Amino acid sequence: MDYFSILVVDDEVDFLDTITKRLQKRNINTSGVTSAEEALKLMDKRLFDVVVLDIKMPGGMDGIEALREMKRKAPLTEVILLTGHASVETSIEGMKLGAFDYLLKPVKFEDFMVKLGEAFEKKDQHEQKIRKAKIQELIRHPGRVFHQDKDQE
Repeated sequence: MDYFSILVVDDEVDFLDTITKRLQKRNINTSGVTSAEEALKLMDKRLFDVVVLDIKMPGGMDGIEALREMKRKAPLTEVILLTGHASVETSIEGMKLGAFDYLLKPVKFEDFMVKLGEAFEKKDQHEQKIRKAKIQELIRHPGRVFHQDKDQE
């Protein structure tokens, strides 16, 4: 699963380290940061398949604000929200904003892995649909691929 890239965003350093190490042991390309701001900076440099995002983080930006910005930057990246505060209302708001799903902490690692797999599968299906649509467009209008504007010559 080297092709599967995950970003974990959580201000609880022990949780972040543990989850990141466990994913890396499974050969999953995993990065971890402790703030939404760090996550957004990293997303400017790299694409991630799935972001695991804590909703409640101290400081500037909370998880819901970060979710909005993440979906703007990378609409196909799936976001799984984490909350230790059983804030179902906030999690539902996050789902309305495009989050894939949410998990309540503490979460069993097996459940976490299932949710990651489901999120990756959804992202992969979206990308396959986009590729198929582009291929269909090329088949219908093959000249567009090879057409070159006179301004570009």
